[in-house]
Amino acid sequence: MARPRELGEALLRFGLSLPGAREDHPWGELVLKAGAKVFVFLGKPADALCFSVKLPRSGERLLDQDWAEPTGYGLGKSGWLTLSIEPNCPLGERELCALLEESYRAVAPKKLVQELDAASATPAKKRHAPRRKA
Repeated sequence: MARPRELGEALLRFGLSLPGAREDHPWGELVLKAGAKVFVFLGKPADALCFSVKLPRSGERLLDQDWAEPTGYGLGKSGWLTLSIEPNCPLGERELCALLEESYRAVAPKKLVQELDAASATPAKKRHAPRRKA
């Protein structure tokens, strides 16, 4: 398994490659937004990787894992989970990126999700290239 910092960087690159995704820093934390809505809370830089995503399809099956819990501040009631990626977490980069994409699809405006679906016809390398901030 990759180190938490490397996984965090990979998740950030993947998240920013999604249509309309951008970084923001409310409350001194790193979040990724699609349009005006947050689709992943990446928190503050730390050695451990802990992030929150909205998982309407796969969230319930993850709740019995000791590295997943409902997100605080009432977000858990809306399908948000906080994942603490520790050595006992069996998920690798590919699975974590899939969860990030599920959250994006749950939160992003329909127009951006349609753009993502249209991009699936393009080679993965092009689609997942990071977007640079203007």
